[in-house]
Amino acid sequence: MDKLELIKRNTAEILTETELKDLLKKKKEVSVYWGTMPTGSISIAYFFQMLKISDFLNAGLKVKILIADLHAALDGVSWEILESRSEYYKRAIIIILKTIGVNIKKLEFIKGSDLQLDGKYFDDVLKLSMISNIHDCKKAASEVVKMSDNPRLGNLIYPLMQALDEEYLKVDVQFAGLDQRKIMVYARENLPKIGYKQRIEIMSPMIRGLVGEKMSSSIEATKIDLLNDEETIRKKINKAECTVGNPDNGIMALLKYLIMIIKEDKKEKFVVERPHNFGEKIEYSNYNEIERDFMNKKLHPLDLKNAVAKEIVLLLKHFRDNKELQTLHEKAYG
Repeated sequence: MDKLELIKRNTAEILTETELKDLLKKKKEVSVYWGTMPTGSISIAYFFQMLKISDFLNAGLKVKILIADLHAALDGVSWEILESRSEYYKRAIIIILKTIGVNIKKLEFIKGSDLQLDGKYFDDVLKLSMISNIHDCKKAASEVVKMSDNPRLGNLIYPLMQALDEEYLKVDVQFAGLDQRKIMVYARENLPKIGYKQRIEIMSPMIRGLVGEKMSSSIEATKIDLLNDEETIRKKINKAECTVGNPDNGIMALLKYLIMIIKEDKKEKFVVERPHNFGEKIEYSNYNEIERDFMNKKLHPLDLKNAVAKEIVLLLKHFRDNKELQTLHEKAYG
């Protein structure tokens, strides 16, 4: 897989692909950042993002990970626990990256407050505030920040800061989920107005939850936490929505964006064990084979769930066995 295809793999949208192609031709070392707020307890959804971080590194990009502690405060996290949450997030992310075989020496971690409390940064926040109206800020942050009809001022500052992070991190590209699109468009439209260049924006798809449309840190049934025990993992997967013949569900999303990416990169097969009276085990080399059999009703949801549960239990063993991580989690979440 060439550099461009590796960067594009499992992305939902790129603003713009033409700019990305030109950048790859012109610049020897392209840099990208991904930011995360230390808010709710980390779920398995973080593996999706880390697999893209791995793709960027394998494509030769320089990667920065921003632990956006001040953004978390603007989203309602108590100032008293910001440091504990930030510490937990960094450690958990490092373990995720090691679990999927990423060399973390190639990464740079940056804490938002170390970057954003600079006087010049604050000057630029004020500059953006004078060319941005309440409607635009509310619209930009609407899918990311918990916001009421009468939002707090901090909620409206949030997109201004995320836009400026692109400049102050000195990167060429921002990577985020598709729910961040409005903030990314805001950055592209407004950074040039205060003298900074547009960046390329790469977006990952929103992943289906185990229950409902979206995997959410605030809705326990939709997600699997990194520290869930084996029994909890199996129960959640067993209760997940998975209609016969319909691949639009969280179980298939786990296969498409997580399990089969790891399996294919390692050249391993995904094995579905079945009761003897329903046939022998089935081995799959790629996601398309699984989806085809599932849509043709050759693969029963229960057999699929059992196979997925087995993979997830194995994948998260590193986290359940890590006493340091458990201690950090207790400090961050009580």
